[in-house]
Amino acid sequence: MRVRDWNHYRFRSSWRLAAPVAEVYAVLERAEEYPSWWPQVRQVRGLDAASGNARFRSVLPYDLTVTARVQRRDREAGVLGIVMTGDLEGWARWTLRDDGTGGGTTALFEQEVEVRKPSLRRVALPGRPLFLANHALMMRSGLRGLRRLLEQGPGDKHFDDG
Repeated sequence: MRVRDWNHYRFRSSWRLAAPVAEVYAVLERAEEYPSWWPQVRQVRGLDAASGNARFRSVLPYDLTVTARVQRRDREAGVLGIVMTGDLEGWARWTLRDDGTGGGTTALFEQEVEVRKPSLRRVALPGRPLFLANHALMMRSGLRGLRRLLEQGPGDKHFDDG
């Protein structure tokens, strides 16, 4: 019998965006600017050209802090991937594709992580439905913020939801 690890999560979100792949890629590769358009990404601080620290907080009253390192940055393939350590250990990846509408993009976000933050590990089983809902709310907010940012058109793109 397989025992389930209640601290292990796999996420997959597909976002449809009314902007070309190159424009979406240009926004997503600038992780240090995520807090300007994605409210739950509270802080991103670069450590060097390939890594940085990030702090996240959605609806539930806890922060998650990770150190992220670039695993793959491939503009031609439309792929941005990181590995994470800290409160979450694992990986996350954006894969961008032309959506076939003549200028739109499908952005696939995939993530596989294990929660390492001790306080969240202690409540893994009863907290899991809340953690999943919290993540879903964060992703919906990120999609709204990115859509607003892309609607601004070329130029200085900044969005602040609050």
